[in-house]
Amino acid sequence: VQLVESGGGQVQPGGSLRLSCAASGFTFGMYSMHWVRQAPGKGLEWVSGISNGAKSSDYADSVKGRFTISRDNAKNTLYLQMNSLKPDDTAVYYCAKGRLEFDRNWDSRGQGTQVSVSS
Repeated sequence: VQLVESGGGQVQPGGSLRLSCAASGFTFGMYSMHWVRQAPGKGLEWVSGISNGAKSSDYADSVKGRFTISRDNAKNTLYLQMNSLKPDDTAVYYCAKGRLEFDRNWDSRGQGTQVSVSS
């Protein structure tokens, strides 16, 4: 399993970023996928998940209405569109491989991409 995130950076509060995750080493379209994050000095936090066929998605309350998860199974790529960013969204964001079933569980994650929100 290889997961490579990109698209992070520094943005002002209220700004937007789009994260991408290129997946390889497994049959991407069979598995649910997730984004998790780790803020400075805190533990891992599940952010969002999407089912294998993209028919279902789920979000943490802290990002609901601001973040949108999507996937392109033809390109083996997962995305996270982040709008109305807040300083509390500052974290390293990881793409994570889920299970065949859609729930909030995941097993492997990538190296992460840093998102910093500040003025």
